[in-house]
Amino acid sequence: MEFTYPTDVELIAGVDEVGRGPLVGAVVTAAVILDPNNPIEGLNDSKKLSEKKRLALAEEIKQKALAWSLGRAEPEEIDELNILHATMLAMKRAVENLKIQPHLVLVDGNRVPDVVMPAQAIVKGDSLVAEISAASILAKVARDHEMEELDKQYPQYAFAKHKGYPTKLHLEKLAEFGPLPEHRRSFSPVRKLFNNV
Repeated sequence: MEFTYPTDVELIAGVDEVGRGPLVGAVVTAAVILDPNNPIEGLNDSKKLSEKKRLALAEEIKQKALAWSLGRAEPEEIDELNILHATMLAMKRAVENLKIQPHLVLVDGNRVPDVVMPAQAIVKGDSLVAEISAASILAKVARDHEMEELDKQYPQYAFAKHKGYPTKLHLEKLAEFGPLPEHRRSFSPVRKLFNNV
């Protein structure tokens, strides 16, 4: 399956998120408008790239893109709105933060955020659309960096290893040390622990 770019649209923003599944931290989104005259080689779904490749591409995207921005929704917003609505809010913020307004927004997945310009959801868009691939890379690098910073703050939780996802290691650390203010209280493994506090 390939995506066919509309011929009558000049500025396209790709949007993607990272961090819907973790038990801790914000959901981070990115919006990217690439420069057709300054192509970037090797763009792909961030999950299919090595960390070294992601970091190199993130710098290249920031230098070559016509515009890029990040959006986020904090754990409190995730708990209040639910993860889907918080993700849509974070995507809306990323689009609104762009210094250039796109004519079309292409979003990875099957839903679009509430933005003023036309928007289209594309399933597996992070593999099919360069702009969405670029957004997925920026969002992943930004969120991983946040987890590394959280790891420095709370080394006993090993956030640099599991990045906040509900791995066996994270669940063991959560049971041992209890939830942090940064944990998402509405997510089941955390909610059970908060209820026991």
